[in-house]
Amino acid sequence: MIDAGNTAWLITATALVLFMTLPGLALFYGGLVRAENLLSVLMQCFAIACLVSVAWLAGGYSLAFNGTGAFIGDLHKALLLGVPRDAVAPNTTLPETVFFMFQMTFAIITPALMIGAFVERMRFGAVLLFSLLWLFLVYVPVAHWIWGGGWLAQRGVLDFAGGLVVHLTAGISALVLAIMLGSRTGFPDDVKPPHAPWMTMAGACMLWVGWFGFNAGSALKAGADAGMAMTVTHISAATAALVWILIEWVKFGKPSMIGAVTGAVAGLASITPASGYVGPGAALIIGIAGGAICYVMVGVVKRRFRIDDSLDVFAVHGMGGATGILLTAFFADAALGGVGLAEGRSMSGQAVIQLTGIAATLLWSLLVSFVIVKVVHAVTGLRVSAETEEQGLDLRLHGERGYNM
Repeated sequence: MIDAGNTAWLITATALVLFMTLPGLALFYGGLVRAENLLSVLMQCFAIACLVSVAWLAGGYSLAFNGTGAFIGDLHKALLLGVPRDAVAPNTTLPETVFFMFQMTFAIITPALMIGAFVERMRFGAVLLFSLLWLFLVYVPVAHWIWGGGWLAQRGVLDFAGGLVVHLTAGISALVLAIMLGSRTGFPDDVKPPHAPWMTMAGACMLWVGWFGFNAGSALKAGADAGMAMTVTHISAATAALVWILIEWVKFGKPSMIGAVTGAVAGLASITPASGYVGPGAALIIGIAGGAICYVMVGVVKRRFRIDDSLDVFAVHGMGGATGILLTAFFADAALGGVGLAEGRSMSGQAVIQLTGIAATLLWSLLVSFVIVKVVHAVTGLRVSAETEEQGLDLRLHGERGYNM
């Protein structure tokens, strides 16, 4: 039976998650690049949303959420053919169209997150081809493994809203792409500062608000689970932001706004897989761990390994998601205020299962992304010319400027 209250909440949550990409992520990333590249970032976010929407209808949804295969679903619901208007999504009280749309918004934001790794230097055609192939070859299989009843679900992996499916897949793939694409001109010593920090702050606030739909919506119903997911999401984000502020304050004497909002996003990514399983006390600890670990990893990636993951996709999303996945094994236990682990399963046993999920997702994302990048390079080329990079992608690729003064 379709429940009107649950349906109303999931329609709202769906709008909130789409709001995270359009306009939240677009403005968050747009403010961090040079003024000459603002429109290119907005265009990439917008175009990926459109492309993934059509691809999700064409077969992505069916492959992820229909069928009983251990590794991939089937195409029986491609184009939603044969799905009646009043069909109920399995194991829910929602119209299947609402569940389809809710999951589509996750599929949209995940490849869009990777824009942060290649801003200011990747061809627009390459962005679209990479995103399309990546959706079907990385995102859809992993979503099926964990949320579609696949082999990781059968093993008991806990990933409430996407620590593996969204954040680790995007983080690892972004790192591979950043390495293969190469650094921006002038990296790491002569990279231009963000042109509009206020825009990044506005985008981060939209992400924060939209994340309530991301995590609380993943309960797939209105009720206590959604309420707790919303609560722990907010606590973790606020805590991680304070951690980032404190670190910068002690280290540099001047806490930055860019650092504060980056910390909040790290806290949001870290709590995502745990949000349906843990309580507020755990959210504080996850926020502290996520903020500190992601801060350290930003420096490790850029300064130690000199990888130009331009807007820290791996350090914030990849590491944040993995941190949350692992900590879920402990804080989901009823003794620590969580909902409780499966009968007969210990914290250590669940930790092994969670590590299995991390390893499988990491390896699959790494290897398949490497192959996709090679294919895209052969078909469209990856990188814009040095002249285009210097002048900015907005005018050279899109014929427009972000600012006409």
